[in-house]
Amino acid sequence: MSDFEFSRRPIKARDTRWAASIASWLAYSGIRPNLISVFSAVFAAGAGGCLAATPYCEAAGAAVLFVTAALCVQLRLLCNLFDGMVAIEGGFKTKSGEIFNELPDRFADAFILTGLGYASSMWPYGPTLGWLATALALGTAYVRALGAAAGAGQCFLGPMAKQHRMAVVTAASLAAAAACFADWQAWVLMAALVILVAGTAATLLRRTRWVVRALEAKP
Repeated sequence: MSDFEFSRRPIKARDTRWAASIASWLAYSGIRPNLISVFSAVFAAGAGGCLAATPYCEAAGAAVLFVTAALCVQLRLLCNLFDGMVAIEGGFKTKSGEIFNELPDRFADAFILTGLGYASSMWPYGPTLGWLATALALGTAYVRALGAAAGAGQCFLGPMAKQHRMAVVTAASLAAAAACFADWQAWVLMAALVILVAGTAATLLRRTRWVVRALEAKP
C-alpha cells in the first residue's frame, strides 16, 4: 500500500515535548477528548463570526476581528491536536470518539470558510467562493472517509488538506488585518479564496485517484 496510508493524520507537533505536556495536563484535569473536539467547532464558529463581521467595521475594528479570527483558527487546530492525544496517548478513547473526531471538523470547516467568503462580500462572488471552498473541503473529507470504509485506508494527501487550508486562512486574516489600513483587504481575501478553491479542488481529485488506485491494486 502507498506511503500515504495512515489511520491517523500525521502531525509533527504530536511528537513535541510541549504538546505532550499540555495533553497530559488536559487528561489530568479531567478534560476528555470528546469535549475538546466539540470546542474545535466552537473556536471555528468564533473565527467565522469574526470574519463575517469585518465588512461592517471601520479599519481598526476590522483589523482586531481579523487577528481574533486567526487566533481562533489556531485554537481550532490545537483542539484537533489535543483531542487525539488525550484519547490515544492519554488512554481516554471512547466508542463514539470517531464521531466526535470527525463531525465537529466538518462544521468547523464550514464556519471558517463561509466566514471568509462573507468577509469578501465587497466582491460580487466572494460569498459564493466561500461556499464553494466549503463544499470542496467537505468533499475531500468525504472521499477520505469513503476510501477508508471501502478498504483503501486513510488518505491525507494535499495540496490543500485541513492544516493547509487553515494556514491559508490564518495568513490571509493576518495580512488582511494589516491591509485594512490601506483598504486593500478585499484583494488579500479574494486571493486567499482563489487559492483555497483551486487547491482544495486539486486535493479532491488527488484523493479520489489515490483511493481508486488503492482499491484496484488490492488482490
